[in-house]
Amino acid sequence: MQIVILREEIEIPKNVVVDLKGSIIKIKGPKGEVVKDFSFAKGIQISLDGNKIVLETTFANRRKKAVFYSIVSHIKNMITGVTKGYRYYLKIIYTHFPTSVKVVGNEVQITNLIGEKNTRRAQILEGVKVTVKGEDIVVEGPNLEAVAQTAANIESASKISGFDRRIFSDGIFIYKKEVIE
Repeated sequence: MQIVILREEIEIPKNVVVDLKGSIIKIKGPKGEVVKDFSFAKGIQISLDGNKIVLETTFANRRKKAVFYSIVSHIKNMITGVTKGYRYYLKIIYTHFPTSVKVVGNEVQITNLIGEKNTRRAQILEGVKVTVKGEDIVVEGPNLEAVAQTAANIESASKISGFDRRIFSDGIFIYKKEVIE
C-alpha cells in the first residue's frame, strides 16, 4: 500500500548546529562533528525548518518507506553521537600466550596472538578514539558507524582460523555497546 505523503520532523537540540547543503548533512555538537551524504535517496526531500529537520516524500511504497525511516534513524543517531557519543568495549581473551595490543597512529597492532610472530593490524577510522586499558579496549567517538566499524576491524583482525574454536578461544571480542551519558 502506498502512502501519499510521508513526513517526519526531528527536533534539533539547543547545543547542536545542523548545516544542510543539498543532501549532505553536517551536524556539529559538543562531542564532535558528523557528516553524511544522503544523495542515494531519490525522492526524499530533506530541509531545515527552524530548529527541526524535516524529511518528506510522496507516494512511498514499501522500499521507499524503508529508506525514509533508515534516514530518519541515521539522523537521530548523528544527533545522539554529537551530543552524547558512542562507546564500544572489547575484551582481549587469551589462554596461554599473552596477547599484547597497542595503538600506533591510526591502527591497532595485535602481537603474540596464539603465539604468532607476525603483527596483525586493524584500521582506526577517522574521528574514533581507541584506548587500551589492561585486558579491555575502549572504542569511542561521535559517529556510530565509524565506532562500530573500528570495533569490527579489531575483532576481525584477531580472528583465528584453522583451529578448533572450542579449545582455542583466543581473540578480541566486543562485549558491550553503549551511548555515553
